[in-house]
Amino acid sequence: MKNKVFILGIGAALFLASCTKKETTTETTGSATDSTAVQPAAADSATHSTTSALGDTSENALDWNGTYEGTIPCADCPGIKISLTLNTDKTFTITEEYIDRKSKNEDKGSFTWDKTGSIITLKGKNAATQYKVGENILIQLDTEGKEIDGPNKDLYILKKK
Repeated sequence: MKNKVFILGIGAALFLASCTKKETTTETTGSATDSTAVQPAAADSATHSTTSALGDTSENALDWNGTYEGTIPCADCPGIKISLTLNTDKTFTITEEYIDRKSKNEDKGSFTWDKTGSIITLKGKNAATQYKVGENILIQLDTEGKEIDGPNKDLYILKKK
């Protein structure tokens, strides 16, 4: 009888031990000995990027692809209607229509992200504009890559459709 109690006790101890969570340990080689170790971030197939050392950026954390529209100021007309489409393959299409003129420009090309993952630069036949990418908005930057300042700064924002 004592043998049966002893065997049941050992069996219960082994059962409880197998149900407890094992701690992750790392050997000096840096390899994890447990399958619960955190794996490196995988590439996001839509943006072809990984989370950078900087953490979340506009490039990897926002749903930036889509069409953005707005009317920006014009020196010699009432404004320029812009429609800019950003594609997940890092290509773009832009249409600029000058209000009160029968002038419409279209361009296509690719764009690149800056090292911070927050600014894109369009590279087309004519386009070379930079935009800061925000939550459902693009902010047009000046020729030096800085946000436009002054009372009309809100007019340089394109909103996602």
